[in-house]
Formats: sequence, C-alpha cells, structure tokens
Amino acid sequence: MKVKPLWTIVALALLAAPLAADAQRAGRPPRVGMLYVGTLHGVNRCDEAFRAGLAELGYIEGKSVFLEVRAGEGKFDRLGELAAELVRLKVDVIFAPGTVVAQSAKQAKGAPPVVFASAADPIGSGLIERFGRPGGNLTGLSLIAGPEIGGKYLELLREAVPRVSRMAVIRNPDNPALTPLVKEMEVAARALGVELHLVAVRKADEFDGAFTAMVQRRVGAFVLLPDPVSLSHRVEIAELASKHRLPAMYGLREHVEAGGLMAYGVDLRHNCRRAATFVDKILKGANPATLPVEQPTKFELVINLKTAKALGLTIPESLRLRTDDVIQ
Repeated sequence: MKVKPLWTIVALALLAAPLAADAQRAGRPPRVGMLYVGTLHGVNRCDEAFRAGLAELGYIEGKSVFLEVRAGEGKFDRLGELAAELVRLKVDVIFAPGTVVAQSAKQAKGAPPVVFASAADPIGSGLIERFGRPGGNLTGLSLIAGPEIGGKYLELLREAVPRVSRMAVIRNPDNPALTPLVKEMEVAARALGVELHLVAVRKADEFDGAFTAMVQRRVGAFVLLPDPVSLSHRVEIAELASKHRLPAMYGLREHVEAGGLMAYGVDLRHNCRRAATFVDKILKGANPATLPVEQPTKFELVINLKTAKALGLTIPESLRLRTDDVIQ
C-alpha cells in the first residue's frame, strides 16, 4: 500500500475546506441582509425596488432567497448594532443603500460583502478606493457624481425664483456624506450673490423648528439635501413648505411626488433595483473588490407645477424646457 506524503494530505484538507463551505452554502438558499436608516415605511420605495430587482433575476423570497431586514428608525447610533446583528445571522451579503448604513456595515466585525445604492461620495467617505476597482468588501452605485451637484441645486432653484436673495440649506449634521455638498454650495452661493443659511435637522421632530428658523431669518427658498430621515418624512416636509410658502429644491424626486416644488438628481428606485444585480453577482462568486462602482450618467429635473401654482410661481420657459418630468 502506497502512503501519501503528509504535505499532500494537508494540501487536500486545505482545498476541501472551501469546497465544503461552498457545498454547505449550495445546500441552502442565500441569505441577504438589508440595512436601512429610516423606517421601513419611509424607505419603502428603495426596499420595494430592490426586492423587485431580485424578483426579476429569478429570486423568490422565502424559497430561493431569505431576506433579513433591519431598520434604524432614524437613529444613526443604532446602525452599528443592527449591522452586527446581521453578521451574527451569517447573511451572505448586506444591502446597505446609503453612505452611513454602508459605513456601519463595513465596520461590523466579520462583515460579508456589502452593496450600496445611493452613496453620495463613496471614495471621500472611505467606502471604496477607486470607482473602477473598489479594492475592499464594498461595491454598488453612487447617488451623485461629485459634490458639484450642490452648486447645481442652488443654480436651478435661483432660476426658478430669481428674486430670492436669501436661501437656506437643510442638512443632517450626523450624515458626513453631505459635508462636501455643503462646502460646494457655499462657494456657489457667493458666486450667485445669495446669502446662504445652514439649518441643521437630525431628527424628524426638528423640522417644524427648522422652518420657523428659516422664516425668522427671512429666507426666501431652501434646498433639502438627500438624507434618509428627510426622505422618511417627505410628506410632512412638503406640507411645512406649503404652509410657510417656501419654494424648495430637493435631491430626490420622491419629495416632488409628495408635493415638493422641484428636484434634481438620479432616480433612487432605479439604483435600488440595479443594486440587486450586484448582489446576484456576489452570490454567484464575484469579488466585490473588482466589481466597478457605477456612477450616475443621467440626472433628471422634476418640477411639480401644481405646487408652483399654489406658491404663486411661474416657472421660466427656459427651465421648463430642460425638465425631464412634470407633475401636474
């Protein structure tokens, strides 16, 4: 009987380990974690789009894929705990749409691959090294191409309300992804000759006070930067803007659909649906470190003419001609 050398046995054992793990994974449907900042009600557009994307790829929830959903209910300090919980559940991949949730998932010890769908600045926020080759455990889609979009928000809003000399920016200071946009907007405001006021909102119950502060400062219009907390309460925000008769620019069309005046940005639902493709590739063995992050190539301008009429505004023809979608 021929005895195999010890090194051969060790090598075979090492090779067998990953094969056994693959076999075990193949014996059960994959488990996908989903991590959100806001409430499930507030982020349902992204949640629904992501689930629809999985369904289009042939996944059936409860049969060919199991979904573990965790939501922070607007509390950023809970995200680390929720991400760790998903890791303990041994999910195969985590879908964490925005910058902050993706950072929380990345920082969780033993985290699986993470896919994001609306990271504002994936390189600046430390999620990835490069767009073409992320180089780590995360990949997905970027929400904006760069902080320059902050200046575009002001330019478009000023075109809609040319006589306004004071504007405000509502942003969540706990969301670090918004900092580069604010800096860009401060530069743009000086170029436009606009006095810019920064208004901080961390929680939903602070919006009422924010509008009171804007009125006291005699602000004539405002920009609401994209954030999960504001997205979750877009209807209330639109009602407050209407009550105080303040025109506004938003970063997501969902706000305009809820009654806001205008929005400029990418289609969030498209990104969330597209993120399912990244998850599918990773579940089939793709390495997130080499899956290029997709940057937006098309930004849409959406205007709610019903809201404009209620505010007594006439949208300039030059702006209407550049509008991608109009809500009557």
